[in-house]
Amino acid sequence: MNISLSSGTWSKVECSWLIVGLPEAPDLSGSLGELNTALNGSVSRLLETGDLKGKLAELLPLHDVPGLAADRVLFVGLGKSAELTRARFEKAIMSAVRKVSSQDGITVAICLSDASLESISVAVAVETAATAILVGAQGQDSLKAEPEHFPLTAASIVLTEADQSDATAAIERGVILGEAINLTRELVNLPPQMLYPESFASRAQAVATNLGLQVDVLGQAELEAEKMGSLLAVSQGSSINRGPRVVAISYQGAAADAPTLAIVGKGVTFDSGGLSIKPSESMITMKCDMAGAATALGAVAAIARLKLPVNVVAYMGLVENMISSTSYKLGDILTARNGVTIEVQNTDAEGRLVLADVLSYAVDKGADRIVDLATLTGACVVALGEEVTGAFTNDQNWCDTITSAAATAGEDIWQMPMFDHFAELLKSEVADCRNIGGRWGGAITAAKFLEKFVARKPWVHLDIAGPSFASSNSAHREGGATGCMVRSLVEAAATLAE
Repeated sequence: MNISLSSGTWSKVECSWLIVGLPEAPDLSGSLGELNTALNGSVSRLLETGDLKGKLAELLPLHDVPGLAADRVLFVGLGKSAELTRARFEKAIMSAVRKVSSQDGITVAICLSDASLESISVAVAVETAATAILVGAQGQDSLKAEPEHFPLTAASIVLTEADQSDATAAIERGVILGEAINLTRELVNLPPQMLYPESFASRAQAVATNLGLQVDVLGQAELEAEKMGSLLAVSQGSSINRGPRVVAISYQGAAADAPTLAIVGKGVTFDSGGLSIKPSESMITMKCDMAGAATALGAVAAIARLKLPVNVVAYMGLVENMISSTSYKLGDILTARNGVTIEVQNTDAEGRLVLADVLSYAVDKGADRIVDLATLTGACVVALGEEVTGAFTNDQNWCDTITSAAATAGEDIWQMPMFDHFAELLKSEVADCRNIGGRWGGAITAAKFLEKFVARKPWVHLDIAGPSFASSNSAHREGGATGCMVRSLVEAAATLAE
């Protein structure tokens, strides 16, 4: 979608909806004062009566605006100017876009003023608004006969007093990020009969080819040759036309001898739990168990389109975890690619078995730093809730880079401990380790399991089980896939490039 940049008098902008960001206790001068005059003092009267407060993400539509070129006005609260952050600004603009995108054929203009952007830069605001225009207008209802949200027909971001020197580049970056997030969301939201290892791999291959990137797809025979016994075990219960895949997409934006960042994503396209079967209420959203792989794909696509001067390889381990006479069983002992033997004590702890082999593969292919993403444990959701990503690491400096990137991107992340005694919980009497560590500290023991397969490379594991999939709609966010961590990964890659 094309998002244009314009300047001028707000009251003369032609569009279906004029979206105006309004802080608490606004200064009715400049562009906002002119708009108030064109509306015959409506803004000041609404402020006086308390109908318009400027509270964060508060929406107030005006449908009868004869003094404006726009058909309607939507005021959206930005909260206290001194407390405005990227995340708060995004919440406000997303709320406004979701409100107006409920109709087809809508054009919008988002009006921003220096006076309303006290705590964030114009470039950040413009980038965030451009991303919100794309993400806010895309729902999870693409398969419904009557969708509830529609892509906007056209959009512009209107600046007046603000310096516009960086705004054009900010729009381009915001569009690229928005499209990458929507790619991730689209894949996660697809039903499992449409998205399975082969179809995911085909989509990833198409994305890579379109961007001119090298892509390698490993099927059953290649995975057997690579001795990925841990990943292959998880896929055993699937039918022959739902066989496993590993996809590697390579972007070389720096010199051939420059360090390589590996982004590794868990891609369990449906997780029944295997023989340790999930109850129905837990299984119903398990189409989202490939969110880590979808995030890796979205991130590498954005990094390539932004032409960041860094080398990145995205690895996606794709399987179904199903039940049949050939399913792997409790008590099985698997041999992972790096030779570690694993006693299976729960077939629903399958994501770590998939990641184990893909992490080992990334190491042997030359990764210098690794970040993996996985909807790995319910334990992480218990610990941190549904909005926060858990971070686990063997290298504090690398983890600091990731957490700093997330803060810049406006995404919530929290580092969890990795004390050695958690690894003791993984000891097995019959193999090198077992795939679960007992009831307590489940997110940490899962991370300690993964640590066995990174060969001491700087590594961060991101457990996105909570924030990657929203259980219901809200004013500022569509239910279903969120596309979380795409921006953080892009920001981390940009930091490495510097």
